[in-house]
Amino acid sequence: MSSESLSSIESTESTVSQGDISANADQSILSEQVESKETPAESTVSEQVEPKGTDSIESAAISDNKAIAPNAQVRFKTKEDGTLLLLLPNESSSTEANTTTQVTWTEILQQIRHRLNAGDRFWQPDTSVQLIAQDRLLDGRQLQAIAEALGESKLRLERIETSRRQTAVAAVTAGYSVEQRTTVTPFNPNPVATGKALADPLYLETTLRSGVEIRHSGNVVLVGDVNPGGSIIADGDILVWGRLRGLAQAGANGNEQCIVMALQMEPTQIRIADWVARAPEPLPDFYPEVAYVSPEGIRIAKAADFSKAQLELKS
Repeated sequence: MSSESLSSIESTESTVSQGDISANADQSILSEQVESKETPAESTVSEQVEPKGTDSIESAAISDNKAIAPNAQVRFKTKEDGTLLLLLPNESSSTEANTTTQVTWTEILQQIRHRLNAGDRFWQPDTSVQLIAQDRLLDGRQLQAIAEALGESKLRLERIETSRRQTAVAAVTAGYSVEQRTTVTPFNPNPVATGKALADPLYLETTLRSGVEIRHSGNVVLVGDVNPGGSIIADGDILVWGRLRGLAQAGANGNEQCIVMALQMEPTQIRIADWVARAPEPLPDFYPEVAYVSPEGIRIAKAADFSKAQLELKS
């Protein structure tokens, strides 16, 4: 047989073998496709998610290649009395380069859950939590979400400190103790006067239950009742458009010119500045009354007979 015929046979065999290989390859491709169809969708998703890693997730959360500033993070701290503080970042944003302090509500809730589920827990079960909301605006639904997240870790949200009136109203309505702080930036950086301006009045329309406390650095106007065990502490006046049967402290910063007024005055205790008094026995007929500081101490008078001139004469 000639060499040309042998080469043609070899080329034919090689062609056939390549065809067999391609046919086998087609079968393997088909088998792989069939196997992938039989594989649950969950494994496919996990295979797609796992290669990203933690770094990719964190980098995706940071937009525009900006790093999250430390003051944009949720933090936990423990007070000396054992109370756990939950500090939220302010809503204000930073203008520094490559830094952002703008945090959305979704990101805040994710941070809270992440820290609660972390391994380095330093609190005991059934610990009370004080939420430091600062100037962040929160509604009742968001407060409930925070309380539920804390409850999953056996923590109790009891007190909320905020500088936003809307957040304070939502917290009181939800039944939490509230302390509203107002940060005032003076127009004159070196003021001569030593007087401290009061914050805007805090208006509430609810009933204070037992164990609920309201603190405010201004006047407090409550449309509703204060049940025994509830308390209102204000640097200014306290006006209760209802029954006052709890504790009321006006002029908490030492102002004796402040008053406490209620439609029905039955408090467990009244405090004005450094003066303390208990209410007399309830009368059969009630009418609006005012508690004020006289030279003899705290006195209660009918609102119709009371005038601020009495306070001016005392001073």
